[in-house]
Amino acid sequence: MASLFKEQINILVVDDEQSIVDFIKMGLEAEGYTVHTAFDGYEAIKAVQEINPHVVILDIMLPGMSGYEVCSQIKKLTKAAIIMLTAKDEVDDLVKGLSLGADDYMSKPFSFKELIARIEVRLKSTFPELSETNTMGNFSIDDGAHEISYNGNILDLPPTQYNLLRYLLLNRGLVISKSTILENVWGYDFNGDENIVEVYVRYLRDKIGDKDHNIIKTVRGVGYKVVI
Repeated sequence: MASLFKEQINILVVDDEQSIVDFIKMGLEAEGYTVHTAFDGYEAIKAVQEINPHVVILDIMLPGMSGYEVCSQIKKLTKAAIIMLTAKDEVDDLVKGLSLGADDYMSKPFSFKELIARIEVRLKSTFPELSETNTMGNFSIDDGAHEISYNGNILDLPPTQYNLLRYLLLNRGLVISKSTILENVWGYDFNGDENIVEVYVRYLRDKIGDKDHNIIKTVRGVGYKVVI
């Protein structure tokens, strides 16, 4: 089974503190995940039914319905991994959360890097298929490791080169314009010259030995197309 990529992984963040929700959402989206939010237990249950998330980051102290109750309800609806957040760090809280089906537990304040690490562990444990590589011809993409291999060898790709090659591979067979590539790889707010795409395509061709442009083809006046 081919793996999902991060943007296909849904994470639900449930907390009644706007600042905490915004902080987690911004960080997870920067990592490439698709993030949904809820600010109370009832909203969280509704969101779970609608999006069927892979991971739920759930605060214990919620208005109306406690995080414990929400945890119990979510486990009846989905196999999502639940990471509980609380300002408390007492053993009884941890035991109660885990007994209701929570998969992990973090006390506020917490390190965002630690949260990312725990999310990745939970994804691999609960959805082992996500850790598989996506193979396309002689290429394979390991989104978790942020690596692309060609003919069995891991390519040395800085972040932008990785993102560009990944984008081209995922859209293999399609002709993609420079402007579309810029929007999806560099971002909508990029204000530089679109000819930078040519420079980075040249880097990629050098990395994969595509001197005759048989893999990354130039479609004159239109853009680029990957053929594998």
